[in-house]
Amino acid sequence: MKATTNHRKVTAALRACLPAVCALLMAGPVPARAAALPDSPAGDWLYVTLTRGDARSGDTRGALLLCDPPQGHPQAARACGELRAARGEVGRIPLRDAFCPMVHAPVTASARGAWGGRPVTYEETFANSCVLAARTGAVFALPR
Repeated sequence: MKATTNHRKVTAALRACLPAVCALLMAGPVPARAAALPDSPAGDWLYVTLTRGDARSGDTRGALLLCDPPQGHPQAARACGELRAARGEVGRIPLRDAFCPMVHAPVTASARGAWGGRPVTYEETFANSCVLAARTGAVFALPR
């Protein structure tokens, strides 16, 4: 007799929860990051990051570089000027003459954003910060 009473209670509980479960299933998957991400900035912009050392244990810094008007980055005006000259492509920034030490202290630079209405992505690892600065100008000139 007790088993029948418990079975009825469980069945009643399941029937009570069924509408809520059906509503959740019909709603479909909810993007978890959608609420966390702000709207993209207007105009030309890049979110730049710089990781010194190993990506798993290194020091990572970032900044949002806005170029309409230049702001959000320690050297925004200079970085935006270099990017304008390179049509938003970090890899097209002219190489500067520099005497860099042959020291292995890797830095990884990455950028994502929009320039001229098109998406921009960039990532490259350099031997050290001197080589990075010679190759990318002020775009990744972030304070330590």
